[in-house]
Amino acid sequence: MKIGVIGGGQLGRMLALAGSPLGMQFIFLDPAADACAAALGAHICADYNDHEHLRQLADQVDLVTFEFENVPAETVAFLSQYVPVFPGAGALRIARDRLNEKTLFQKLNIPVAPFAAIDSQQDLDTAIGTIGLPAVLKTRTLGYDGKGQKVLHSVGEVKGAFAELGSVPCILETFVNFTGEVSLVAVRARSGEIRAYPLVHNVHEKGILRLSVPGDNHPLQKAAEACVSSVLEHLDYVGVLAFEFFEVDGGLRANEIAPRVHNSGHWTIEGAECSQFENHLRAITGLPLGSTARLGESAMVNFIGSVPAIEQLLLIEDCHLHHYGKAFKDGRKVGHATIRSLSKERLQQQLKLLQSLI
Repeated sequence: MKIGVIGGGQLGRMLALAGSPLGMQFIFLDPAADACAAALGAHICADYNDHEHLRQLADQVDLVTFEFENVPAETVAFLSQYVPVFPGAGALRIARDRLNEKTLFQKLNIPVAPFAAIDSQQDLDTAIGTIGLPAVLKTRTLGYDGKGQKVLHSVGEVKGAFAELGSVPCILETFVNFTGEVSLVAVRARSGEIRAYPLVHNVHEKGILRLSVPGDNHPLQKAAEACVSSVLEHLDYVGVLAFEFFEVDGGLRANEIAPRVHNSGHWTIEGAECSQFENHLRAITGLPLGSTARLGESAMVNFIGSVPAIEQLLLIEDCHLHHYGKAFKDGRKVGHATIRSLSKERLQQQLKLLQSLI
């Protein structure tokens, strides 16, 4: 089977690594000449709005998926005329726009912080009177890894904030005083079957995910699964979706969803019976879903800007390196490592060794 992937970054690369043993072949469409996934398949170097090359992709594959939500929903809608695309354009329109997703959460009775649509500085000034301070101003689309957002602590920081974010449609949200950040990665098959991985505790640095540690029997697992299932079913979603939450007062507060395989699920490659990448491919191709059960204890550490010396990393017992083959650059995810152990105590020892190399 040939699968087209819109986007040629590390997520596309890991999809291909998971699909190759299943006999799948991949074609990536990405405007970057040095797209790191190109080493794992054919590469159509073209813009996401280039209909001629999108049609070329559709003619060569059995179905299409995408590796990140900054792909225009119109691109997915166009491709859907010629080839099946999973997830669909409707799901992408919701998930790539923060206002749309927050509105959906409200509709589905998923707990969410107060928010307001912001289309001008005047809107922002007015909304601050209702939302209060501190608050977070975010662009509705294209923001990720801490980009496209600004925390507003005082009235002085409100002035000019809309222009600072590019004078584009934004959303203002109450700043959430959370005790932890968690995410749930789940997969929904064409048949409607849903399977969820264990809830993961995440640590961010400068808005970029640094550490993910899956738990065991987390007290909020069922609540998180209920939220994710309601979104998956409402959107008639097919594939992997990640849902990020804040832990607040012993409960969950929705942050955002990602309609794709997700950074906080990278641990599943070595740490679960079936990885998020393989399960995404199983779902979109109509194959049976794999088990989401953990294989002991594990933790995933992102490498931002550079990758430590490989010979030092591999001295750590049961450390699994994933080098993305991307040029090193400040603030850029260029690789990750997952460590695995049979005990939490041993995992913490290994994790300290790994973190000492960063």
